[in-house]
Amino acid sequence: MDMNKWLSVLPQFLVVLPSAASSYYTMKNQMRYTPLKTAALCMAVLLPYSFLCSCLCTMLPINVNAILLPSLILFFFLYRRTLTASLPKCLAVYVGVCAVQTFPAQFAYSFDAFLHPASGAADFSVEAAFFQLGLSCLVAAAFAWPACRLFFRIVDRLDIPKIWYSTVALSSIFLIMNVLVVPKSYSTLHAGRLSYLFPLLEVGALAVLTAIYLLFYRGTAVILEHTELKERTQLLEMQSHQYRALQDHMRQTAQLRHDFRHSVRLLSSLAEQGNIGSIRAHLAEFESILAENVPANYCANAALNALFGYYYEMAVSEGIDTDWHIELPEPLPATELDMVSLFGNLIENAIDGCRTVPEDRRYFCLTTEVRHGNRLYIVSTNSFDGRVQKGKDGYRSTKHSGNGIGLAAIAAVATNYGGSARASSSGMEFFVDVVLKI
Repeated sequence: MDMNKWLSVLPQFLVVLPSAASSYYTMKNQMRYTPLKTAALCMAVLLPYSFLCSCLCTMLPINVNAILLPSLILFFFLYRRTLTASLPKCLAVYVGVCAVQTFPAQFAYSFDAFLHPASGAADFSVEAAFFQLGLSCLVAAAFAWPACRLFFRIVDRLDIPKIWYSTVALSSIFLIMNVLVVPKSYSTLHAGRLSYLFPLLEVGALAVLTAIYLLFYRGTAVILEHTELKERTQLLEMQSHQYRALQDHMRQTAQLRHDFRHSVRLLSSLAEQGNIGSIRAHLAEFESILAENVPANYCANAALNALFGYYYEMAVSEGIDTDWHIELPEPLPATELDMVSLFGNLIENAIDGCRTVPEDRRYFCLTTEVRHGNRLYIVSTNSFDGRVQKGKDGYRSTKHSGNGIGLAAIAAVATNYGGSARASSSGMEFFVDVVLKI
C-alpha cells in the first residue's frame, strides 16, 4: 500500500469528525443519549469508516467523493436515530453542516493548485489533505459559539416544517455547487485570473451562506417573539376574564354578607317555632347562592388556573360533557409559558374535536397526576368524528394542509423537558398521552 497516498486520503475522510461535532451544536436539547455516549457512538462508527475507506481508496482507483458523498446519506439516518427532533429539523441542520464543510475542501483544492500546479484533484497532496482537515476543524470551531448559544433556541422552539425545508433547499444549492465545481485539473485554475478569483468566489459564497443563516435566525427569532407575545396576550386576556369573575363573586358575597343579618333573624324565628324543615330549606338556598358563580380553583398557578377556567367555560358553552381532574406539582416541570402552550394546545384540540360530533355525543376527559414522585402524566380523551389523516411524522391537520401544529407544539414541549407525547385514535375517540419529568 502506498503510504504517501494513504496519508493524503485519510484526512479527507477524517473531516467527518468535525462535521459530526458541528451537527450536534444546535441539537444539545434534542439528543436521545448523553453527549458522552453520543460522542462514543460517533467515534465508534466514523473512525473505523475513515480508516477502512482510506485503505480502499489507496488500493483501488476509487475517488474519495465517490465513497464519501453516498456515505452522507447513510450517516444521516444514523444521525437521525440519535436525536428526538423532527425530520425537517434534522435534515435542515445536517444539510447545512454538509454545505458549510464543502468550503474547506474547495480552499484545499486552491491551496493544492498553488503547491502543485501541474497536478489535479485526483492526485490530492498530503499537505492539501491536512490543510483541509485543519480548516474543517477551524470552521467547526468558528460556528460553535453562535450555534450553541443562539441557533439551538430556534431548533428547540420553531416547529414549522415548511421553514425548515426551505433552509434545506438553500443549503443544498451551495452543497451541489461546491461538488460540481471541483477542479479536475489544476491548470484551469491557472488560466487567466482564476488562480485568485476561485478562492475569492468561495469566500464570497461562504459569506453569503453565513448571511443567509444569520437572516434565518433573525427572521425566525422575530416569528417566535411574535408568537410568544401573542400567547402572553391571550394569557392576559384569560387572567383578566378570571379576575372579572372573581370581582363578580366578591360583589355577590358582599351583598350576601350585608343581607345575612336578615337571614339570622329569620333562622332565629324559625328555630323558636321549631320549624326545622324551613331552616334546612333556607340554609340550602343560601348555600346554593354562595356556590353560584364561584370561580373554580384548578391549581395553585394563577396563569394555568385562568387557562383552565377559560377553556372550561368554553367547553360548557359548546355542550361538552367535561370530566377534569387536575393535579400539578410545585414547582412546575416546565416554564409557565411552555405549560400554558402545552395545555392550551391540548384542550383547544380536544374542544375542536368535540365540535365535529352532535352535542349529545360530546365529551372531554382530562387527567393530570404525579406518579412515582418524578413524572407528571397527562391523559386527554375526547370524542370526535373519527376522521383522521396520518403521515410519516404523525397526525396531519384536518383543517389545513400539513401537520397538526397543535400536536407538534405539545410534542416539542414534552421532548424539550425530557418527556414524551403520543397521540392515537380508536373509533370515535382521540387520545393524547404526555409524560413530563419533574
